Amino acid sequence: MAGARHGETRAEGQKTQMRSIYAPLLQGGNLFSGRHRPRWIRRHSQRPLGRSQLEQSNIISAVRSLSANPCFSLLGSCHDIRSLKKAHALLVVHGLTGHLLFDTRLVSLYGVFGNVGLARLVFDRIPDPDLYSWKVMLRWYFLNDRHPEVVRVYGRMRSSVKENDNVVFSIVLKACSELRDLDGGRKVHGHVFKAGSPDSFVFTGLVDMYAKCGDIKCSRQAFDEILDRNVVSWTSMIVGYVQNGCAEEALALFNRMRDGLVGGNQFTLGSLVTACSKLGALHQGKWLHGYLIKNGVELNSFLVTALLDMYAKCGEIIDAKTVFDELSSTDLVSWTAMIVGYTQSGHAYMALKLFTNEKWASLTPNSVTAASLLSACAQLGNLNMGMSVHCLGIKLGLEESTVKNALLDMYAKSQRMEDACFIFNSVSEKDVIAWNSLMSGFVQNGSADKALELFRQMRSESLSPDAVTLVVVLSASAFLAVLPVGSSLHAYSIQKGLSSSNIHVGTALLNFYAKCGDVESARRVFDGMDSKNTVTWSAMIGGYGIHGDGSGSLTLFGDMLKEEIRPTEVIFTSILSACRHTGLVGEGWRYFNSMCRDYNFVPSMKHYACMIDLLSRAGRLEEALEFIEKMPMQPDIGLFGAFLHGCGLYSRYDLGEVAIKRMLDLHPEEACYYVLMSNLSASNGRWSQVNYFTELMEEKGLKKSPGCSMVEMDARDKFSATRVATVQ
Repeated sequence: MAGARHGETRAEGQKTQMRSIYAPLLQGGNLFSGRHRPRWIRRHSQRPLGRSQLEQSNIISAVRSLSANPCFSLLGSCHDIRSLKKAHALLVVHGLTGHLLFDTRLVSLYGVFGNVGLARLVFDRIPDPDLYSWKVMLRWYFLNDRHPEVVRVYGRMRSSVKENDNVVFSIVLKACSELRDLDGGRKVHGHVFKAGSPDSFVFTGLVDMYAKCGDIKCSRQAFDEILDRNVVSWTSMIVGYVQNGCAEEALALFNRMRDGLVGGNQFTLGSLVTACSKLGALHQGKWLHGYLIKNGVELNSFLVTALLDMYAKCGEIIDAKTVFDELSSTDLVSWTAMIVGYTQSGHAYMALKLFTNEKWASLTPNSVTAASLLSACAQLGNLNMGMSVHCLGIKLGLEESTVKNALLDMYAKSQRMEDACFIFNSVSEKDVIAWNSLMSGFVQNGSADKALELFRQMRSESLSPDAVTLVVVLSASAFLAVLPVGSSLHAYSIQKGLSSSNIHVGTALLNFYAKCGDVESARRVFDGMDSKNTVTWSAMIGGYGIHGDGSGSLTLFGDMLKEEIRPTEVIFTSILSACRHTGLVGEGWRYFNSMCRDYNFVPSMKHYACMIDLLSRAGRLEEALEFIEKMPMQPDIGLFGAFLHGCGLYSRYDLGEVAIKRMLDLHPEEACYYVLMSNLSASNGRWSQVNYFTELMEEKGLKKSPGCSMVEMDARDKFSATRVATVQ
């Protein structure tokens, strides 16, 4: 009897000791088998913060005693969830589930086999889990991307155990990073500071957490605290800089990293290539590419995508194609990256050609592929291919918002607004991109009033406009000359700091004011912009020109040249247009010749039309006709309209008839030329000729396209500028 009582007392003592035992859960395999037992005991001889030496000795003794139990081998032999459930049932039958060691091991194995729900049920039945049991539960939640649960379980753990562990801190910081939970991450940082003795993994976790939450300053402070930096630490800081728009700082930090004789890995170098893409730094990007080749770094999907993107954005699409062709094996990621590169660099035809190549028939497009292909179809106006991609997307179940928005844009640019509206209405949760795409489609298809009405609907749903929204709505307002709408948007852009900092918004604003006749306001916007591109200069030069201020246009053009900004073809169109509006024939010839001789531009139809209009308005009709005859391309209706307008102004109907007859010989089925001839005859009072051309059009079945006028509606109508203009 005494021996029995002694055995019961000893068993109770072992049971008490087991309640603070940590099961070896952070490594795979049968950790309870004989070959793993010494390593497992040795690893746990290291005490976590808050545990005494005596407690640790008791734990190790208990582990050695329990490891002789055959159930250890039984648990270790489980190879799937079914065998684990059977082993679990045996443990229940033999009354072993009350032991912390067995229960924690069960939690780990359920996690290994992917059933986190059952792992949590077992964990919740542990009466007094210790730090390592909590660590196991946290780990499996994290490995299954259950980041909110990681944060919640950590909160419960803080109130349950007093011990601390750097591994736990690292796991929870990573969860906060994924959730972009800055407040939660700062709380964990406070716990780390209070516990003391953080290792480099914890500091790296802090670097990553602050960077992903957008606090790059605190991220750098955490990085500077790391004494023994490894490649992971450096990479985390470099990636953080790139993700937060600090590409130059990322490249500078890489130089420091190399000075410290730390070599970068694939993720380091991929992020640096991305930094070069953002900066347009082709030279540095090529150096990094050479560094990869020289050091034998294997090109994974991340690196390939970064290289293709860098070359495409730097305008070196041939180099991007070379990288793609040299890949030993092409997967979906690299194939899609090449398609995206073609599309973004304006080589839409090549993007579709790559997609339809039978060599890649085994690859199934994803949502990124589909969206890029639809964008390529929109650029080319290839409606048939766009509809084919649409059908493929339906078949593959590609319902992401990026695909929907690309579809909407493709149909809008293909002048299929009914289909675009159908796609728009099918989107249950419309983001600002969807609204922008449809509004832009309405503007591009001449329905600016519908764009403004759609903007009003967008605001009624409390969706805040972004910079693209402002550009689109300002374009619509400029088309309709609705000053109250544009003025309201101007106030909103000032409130959000976009009018001066965002070059696209600023350009749209000055263009709006110029087209509404307020050149002074346009110039104020121009002067207040932090940076300007060639489109901005062109809009301001053109604004002066359409209001007859040729000297203002030419002076501004001279200012642009002083800032060493190379003029574009569009800028020369604006300059020539300004010359024609103000009759500056000499200056017009000088700039036209400079465009061809000094800048090697091939004149377009718009440039020729400006020169013909300039010469015709000045009465130099013979010179204009000679210029037309020497053109390397066939004149269009707009150019002949400008010439005939001059013929009417100076009563040179003979020259007008010569030009029109030539065009009728070339385009006998074009109604517009008969209309021009009829108008020319009417201006000379030759009504018999007017009737002749009218009857001739009827015989040929030709019809003139109707003209239209636009007036601002009464404020009581459903389309009210005041209603549309309300932006808060």
